[in-house]
Amino acid sequence: MTIAPRADAIAIVDDDPRVRQLLGSYLSQEGFEVFEAENSASLSSILHRRAIDLIVLDLLLPDEDGFSICQRLRANGIRTPIIILSAQAQDTDRIAGLMMGADDYVRKPFNPREMRARIQAILRRSPPREEPGGPSSRNEVVRFGPFEFNLGTRTLRRDGRILGITTVQIAILKVLVRHAGQPLSREKLAQVARGRELGAFERSLDVQISRLRKLLQDGSFSYILTVWGVGYMFEPSGEGGVIRPPILDTKLVGHPAIEHAA
Repeated sequence: MTIAPRADAIAIVDDDPRVRQLLGSYLSQEGFEVFEAENSASLSSILHRRAIDLIVLDLLLPDEDGFSICQRLRANGIRTPIIILSAQAQDTDRIAGLMMGADDYVRKPFNPREMRARIQAILRRSPPREEPGGPSSRNEVVRFGPFEFNLGTRTLRRDGRILGITTVQIAILKVLVRHAGQPLSREKLAQVARGRELGAFERSLDVQISRLRKLLQDGSFSYILTVWGVGYMFEPSGEGGVIRPPILDTKLVGHPAIEHAA
C-alpha cells in the first residue's frame, strides 16, 4: 500500500477576504493544506492548535502590523518560514521585513504561480517533513536533562524557558534527535541543514555543531557526541564525548536507516 506524503500546511494571514480566497483556493488545488486568518489573533489561534509549515503574512493588519508579528514570532523561538505579502513597494519595507526575520517578501499584486514557486523553494530548504503512518512530530516533545525540544513547533526550552536557536540548528538537532543513539554522517547532516553536499559547508557544519553543544551545556554532560571517522550522534543520557570504534564500518554512511534520516 502506498501512502501519500502529508500536505504542507500554509497559513494565509490577510484582512482582505478576496486575497485569502484567491490564494487559498489556488494553493489548495496545488495540494497544500490551507488555513486562513484575518488578523494576528486568528494566526495565534491557528499556531496554538497545530503545526504550520509556512506563513504568508500581510503587513497591514487591523490588530498588529506584520513587522511586529514577524519579530514577535522569532523572539518567541518560532522558526516557521514567513513570506511577507504587501502592497508596500519601497525597498526599505522589503529590507525591514527580511531583517525582522521574514524569509521572503512578495509585492501585491502578485502572481499565484510565483507565490507557489516561492513557497516550494522555501519548503525545500526547511527541516524535513514527516510522512503519515510514520512517527509524527506535530505534538512530539523530546526531553533530555533540563531541556525540552518540541519537534512540532521547533522550539527548544531549558527549564521551561525558550532558547534562541536558528533554523539550521533546528534542522540539525531534529535529525539527530530523531535518530538518537545512531551515528549520522557529516554529509547527511550537511544535506539536511543546507540541502547541499558537504563541500564548502564543511567548516560551517562544525561551527553549527559547536554552537549547538554550547546551547545544550549541562554541566559536564555532552548530548551531541563525535563518532570518529563517521560524524555525530545524539545521546540523550549526555554521557560520552568522542567515540572511536576499533573498526570503522564505512557502510554506516550509506546505511538505509541513515538515508531515511531526512
